[in-house]
Amino acid sequence: LAMASGSGPVSALWTEINRCGQNGDFTRALKAVNKILYENKDDVTALCCKIVCLIQNGGFKEALNVINTHTKSLTSDMIGFEKAYCEYRLNRVEHALKTIQGIPEQTDKLKELYAQVLYRLERYDECLAVYKDLIRNSQDDYEEERKTNLSAVLAAQSTWENTSPEDLGLPESSYELCYNAACCLIGQGQLSQAMQKLQKAEELCRKSLAEDSDVTDEDVEAELAIIHSQMAYVMQLQGRTEDALQLYNQVIKLKPSDVGLLAVTANNIITINKDQNVFDSKKKVKLTSAEGVEHKLAKKQLQAIEINKALLAMYTNQADQCKKLLASQQAQSPGHPRPVLIQVAQLCREKQHNKAIELLQRFSDQHPESASGIKLTMAQLYLTQGHVTKACDILKSIEEFKYKPGMISALVTMYTNEEDIDSAIDVFTQAIQHYQSEQPGSAIHLSLVREAANYKLKYGRKKEATSDLEQLWKQNTNDVHTLAQLISAYSLVDQDKAKALSKHLPSPDTMSFNVDVDELENSHGATYVRKKAAKVVGESQPKEQGPQDVKKKKKKKKGKLPKNYDPKSTPDPERWLPIRERSYYRGKKKGKKKEQVGRGTQGATSGGSAELDASKSASSPPTSPQPGSGTGTATSNAVPPRQQKPAVAGAARKKAPQKKKKGGKGGW
Repeated sequence: LAMASGSGPVSALWTEINRCGQNGDFTRALKAVNKILYENKDDVTALCCKIVCLIQNGGFKEALNVINTHTKSLTSDMIGFEKAYCEYRLNRVEHALKTIQGIPEQTDKLKELYAQVLYRLERYDECLAVYKDLIRNSQDDYEEERKTNLSAVLAAQSTWENTSPEDLGLPESSYELCYNAACCLIGQGQLSQAMQKLQKAEELCRKSLAEDSDVTDEDVEAELAIIHSQMAYVMQLQGRTEDALQLYNQVIKLKPSDVGLLAVTANNIITINKDQNVFDSKKKVKLTSAEGVEHKLAKKQLQAIEINKALLAMYTNQADQCKKLLASQQAQSPGHPRPVLIQVAQLCREKQHNKAIELLQRFSDQHPESASGIKLTMAQLYLTQGHVTKACDILKSIEEFKYKPGMISALVTMYTNEEDIDSAIDVFTQAIQHYQSEQPGSAIHLSLVREAANYKLKYGRKKEATSDLEQLWKQNTNDVHTLAQLISAYSLVDQDKAKALSKHLPSPDTMSFNVDVDELENSHGATYVRKKAAKVVGESQPKEQGPQDVKKKKKKKKGKLPKNYDPKSTPDPERWLPIRERSYYRGKKKGKKKEQVGRGTQGATSGGSAELDASKSASSPPTSPQPGSGTGTATSNAVPPRQQKPAVAGAARKKAPQKKKKGGKGGW
């Protein structure tokens, strides 16, 4: 601090402030500054010193109050950086951005803060440009911190914007840099390589902390928590849910101070639990609502957490809570389809399928950019209700998927199930025309022509199949199988054309494979062996049979006779007929059975007991609801959305801008 002019007690106070500033004792320095301001409340130098002391002690709100109450004497070029920094630390990021943009001189420390603000606002392209400029034009001891922050921006682009970040050749000398490189790989889907980077980051972290004798094992595990949570996320993506769950729970037990890390870890445990183990999920969901979480995570992470809260409410039959959460999400992101899909799933659980379809239709009309997935859900809802034709109409209206092979296959299958062969053939025709104009001769085009021809032949439409078969044969005139199909199709439509095409068939000589038929039939693997006819020779005598040539005759087993069999008696000629159909059947003797005396009171009979016996009364079978009627007790849920939002990746590591000592008035 520069000493203000003056003598006596004020001069001594400035000397003490200067000494305290060099020693880092800002609490004592603040007391001295307040004494000076008590004498002269508008001393600009003292006000600047007070603001810096408050910032160093974490009193950002008090510092901002001092700045705002002395706007006339404290100009933006004098105290602009400190004001923006206070707003940034108080999570007033938009205000901080405006303050920075209003400062005329852009110093390096202001650019550092500007980059941090842009990162928090998720304006990654601008943030990247600022860090590149700083690294290129500055030479001090904070180069590694800037590179760490630059790698965090690249990781954020890869994770949240689904872009492939440029390779800037950043080193992996620290565990933060290595961790951020792993985050980049996760965003690009390179999970195995990402796991290797995370293991390397863990090793570097242990080595760097081992050099400090004051660091305990608990401190090491706390620092490793973010790396372990990200490892668990990779395991979860790889399908190793048991391993991931074990590692997530280890992180939770450590109770790290980072509320953002706790929220992400708890959310990912909930996604593994899904609709099972809801008691554990209810405990974990509280960690996602901790104070300050909204300032630690990206917007997509917060959206995923809110979506999973709504799903958990649906699974635990908290319909009102589910609707409330979904309404909040729709207000924040009106065009996002996931809240609508969950709302539809909730309506289906309440057996309100018609309302669900109306909601989907309204959303697809209002937001055509998200209509593809919505219409697929609508089609599936129609199918569950048995409305196959309506489902087909919806599927055909999706322009994005209209000519995809999977969509064509689904439509043909459904029309065939409805015995609407003409509509199925029409689907093939439109698809073939599309690929004929867009990708003629491509593999997908020819495969569709082949499937269309086979389908028409299968359902007796040989005349319609001829054009497809001719097109295939012209593509490959050596395809004998297609030619044979074509001739077969023309044989019932145009015999002259069939005869003309038959000339292109290969000759029998070229089609023979020099196979000895007799040898093949008499081979060991033949299922049927043709017997050779005996040769007739006039003079030859039949060969005498030797003892080894005589075939043994199999003895026939005698059938078993009934025990009361009498060989002398004639069997009943009507023994093969049922008793009721025999000529001598007279029916059962009619007669009343004697009433049995019951064990009740003397003289009582059991005549009324049959009437009172509920087990003997005819009970009507339980009625079951018709499919899609919306009534009944056990109908399956119609097309819930994806059961859980994919787990949330952890955030990249960033380092806050370092506060450096500076000369002159205004702070250290």
